[in-house]
Amino acid sequence: MSERDGWNHLYLYDGVTGSVKNQITRGSWVVRAVQHVDAVKRQIWFSAGGMYPGRDPYFANFYRINFDGSGLTRLTEADANHAVAFTSDMKYYVDTYSRIDVPPVLELRRTDDNALVSTIERGDITELLQAGWKAPEVFVAKGRDGTTDIWGVIIRPGGFDPAKKYPVIENIYAGPQGSFVPKSFFAYNQMQSQAELGFIVVQIDGMGTSNRSKAFHDVAWKNLGDAGFPDRILWHKAVAAKYPSYDITRVGIYGGSAGGQNALGGLLFHPELYKAGIAYAGCHDNRMDKIWWNEQWMGWPIGPQYSASSNVDNAYRLQGDLLLVVGELDTNVDPSSTMQVVNQLIKHNKNFDLLVVPGANHPAGRGNDPTAPYGDHKRFDFFVQHLLGVTPPPWNRTGSTMSTDQVPQQ
Repeated sequence: MSERDGWNHLYLYDGVTGSVKNQITRGSWVVRAVQHVDAVKRQIWFSAGGMYPGRDPYFANFYRINFDGSGLTRLTEADANHAVAFTSDMKYYVDTYSRIDVPPVLELRRTDDNALVSTIERGDITELLQAGWKAPEVFVAKGRDGTTDIWGVIIRPGGFDPAKKYPVIENIYAGPQGSFVPKSFFAYNQMQSQAELGFIVVQIDGMGTSNRSKAFHDVAWKNLGDAGFPDRILWHKAVAAKYPSYDITRVGIYGGSAGGQNALGGLLFHPELYKAGIAYAGCHDNRMDKIWWNEQWMGWPIGPQYSASSNVDNAYRLQGDLLLVVGELDTNVDPSSTMQVVNQLIKHNKNFDLLVVPGANHPAGRGNDPTAPYGDHKRFDFFVQHLLGVTPPPWNRTGSTMSTDQVPQQ
């Protein structure tokens, strides 16, 4: 695989001389992964995204192609995100596909002609719809260059009233190693529980993340502080222009790990949009975090780009409301990364909140960690207070379960 022509493609090499024999795949789309190589038939099975204009470029589709680049054959058909599993003899494959607004379909197909052998299962969401469930909305807006499509999703609360104004919360993770907006069906997502308190919750893949062109990805090179914010801000503005209910004057942001760095970065570098943020286990300075991850994107030797992207060096810029969450025994991102931010915030007399979770590792206060319910509780209360302008209930006296009727919907 190489991005030498601007897109991630496959090349056939002479293993003896190391020279390129021919380019196998080509076009304004990306190879995502190789599933199987048949050295006898000289064929490759692979997944790719972005081959079809007008469709979501992040949807994974599956193909077969010959070593010489001929015979490109599409194995998946539906306009959806696909996951394929082949039989050991490669004669059949199971294709599971869905979209965030289309429930999963499971099909058995024959490899040589892609013929449908059987529809094994088809998701039925009738009762889910009857219960009032609504799918998130896919939203696309132009990025900073005025031409590149930026894809995201919008999650609204149940009982959403388009005549009302809702504050917005962005769930961010802008690590350059992948793309992160959900593409497959889900009946529940933690973003929905946040929305139910009276928010619109969104997730966006801005420039600098992966699975698009090399130029799209290279935005992050020596520039992790960018985090796609110029694209994200334009995306927020486009949503607000279309939907009056989208209150762009009250925007919050949260994320963990690289997303923690991004969440605090949003407050520091773009206070004109982001007013409140929560950073879980943030790698706030790329000189302090694990070398193997940071030097891939920030380069070596250390130069001024490290300071420019550092939340530690730029902590003095803080204007919005901030909650920092860190696990005492984080073995992924050193807790000192958060504590150095704390040092600078205190030095510059900034108000902020800090939650240190004793004995906890990297996922402290989020995900599947045992401390996640408490972390969710703190996140809910934080945004209710700072974006809704409502004082959270006194939980120590009223119990530990929040219901949406306890928080005034605005």
